[in-house]
Amino acid sequence: MKKLVVLGAGESGVGTAILGKQKKYEVFVSDRGIITEKYKQVLLNNNISFEEGKHSEEKIFEADVVMKSPGIPDKVALVQQLISKNIPVISEIEFASKFTNSVIVGITGSNGKTTTTMLTNHVLKKAGLNVGMGGNIGESFAEQVANQNFDIQVLELSSFQLDGIVDFAPHIAIITNITPDHLDRYNYKFENYINSKFRITENQTEKDFLIYDYDDEVIREWLSNNKVKATLLPFSVEQELEQGVYLKDEEIIIKYKTEESIMGIKTLALKGKHNTKNAMAAAMTASILKVRKEAIRESLEDFEGAEHRLEQVLKINGVQYINDSKATNVNATFYALDSVKTPTVWIVGGVDKGNDYLELMSLVREKVKAIICLGVDNQKIIQTFSNVVDLIVETSGAEEAVKVAYKVSEKGDTVLLSPACASFDLFENYEDRGRQFKNAVRSL
Repeated sequence: MKKLVVLGAGESGVGTAILGKQKKYEVFVSDRGIITEKYKQVLLNNNISFEEGKHSEEKIFEADVVMKSPGIPDKVALVQQLISKNIPVISEIEFASKFTNSVIVGITGSNGKTTTTMLTNHVLKKAGLNVGMGGNIGESFAEQVANQNFDIQVLELSSFQLDGIVDFAPHIAIITNITPDHLDRYNYKFENYINSKFRITENQTEKDFLIYDYDDEVIREWLSNNKVKATLLPFSVEQELEQGVYLKDEEIIIKYKTEESIMGIKTLALKGKHNTKNAMAAAMTASILKVRKEAIRESLEDFEGAEHRLEQVLKINGVQYINDSKATNVNATFYALDSVKTPTVWIVGGVDKGNDYLELMSLVREKVKAIICLGVDNQKIIQTFSNVVDLIVETSGAEEAVKVAYKVSEKGDTVLLSPACASFDLFENYEDRGRQFKNAVRSL
């Protein structure tokens, strides 16, 4: 009996354990922290042995294969020791993909991947296809492989998940964009992070497809220097393409084998240039999977959007409150500020992953009337913007931040929570931050 050790008992870890047990592995789950009640119950109900609060090396080193959670960096000593003992350390995505015949759509990128994943899933589901959504979002891919039988799997993939693949190859891969993010995990080398993202296509063949943002110089540069076997299908909002998806007279055109207009961008449910790109990627995917263009259009017109991503909460006294808590990097906040058309009270801050706020300077100058810091250490934000924004206030909780925003905003303004940072200094995660913000707005 082969031994599977799972490091980390979160969504991906517990899902992998369930699938491993089903496939007759001897499974042991090890978490250095305390396992949450929800996941502990699942492990107990499935008779899977586990430990918490420690990693017992003698047990872990007996493994034939180790699945490590994406949150555990490669450079920790335990992972390095496993590698030196030639014990394969893989991601959940790699492990689970071996046990499914479903068509895989893999979506990665620094920003937009959640929205693109949800959009793609929505379009395919509405067209009546048997589709599951997972990866970095929703239920774990491994658990879906164990308990469901989907024809198509739409997976949101982080670079950390892609770092742990060996043979994984999606039939359709999407790269939404690449901007500096998580550089603390890549020795502060942008090229390491870029290479990580492109692992999504490394095992693809001529029968597969790579859909990507043609307007993204980082992606274009990498493609000009590296060979890809998959059929390239770029999308662009800036120019017409020989093959792929582009805009012509405000219409989304798909050009692959035939050329057809899908829809006008005015009726897209999600507004903004970046959302047009997300819609293009979803439309191209659906088109490859033989979904009729009418069905694609209808789905892109009635999509609801992702929670915590430019989510309109309430309008109070003529002030619009927007929850963009999912903006955990500067590029995501750039999109948010770019999409707001009114004077803005901007709530920003948290755990900084090596941010360069100067990229936001022109937008802040143009739109932001006040900055409310929501983090433990706000020095960098204050230093960057103190010369261009008159009012900068430090707060230490969502309720306080919203109360200050209420005081300094006036009719016609927007209060935007778009932190550009991770949330772990004051909140459990970005969802917790977004929910606390929304509750505070509703309590005004």
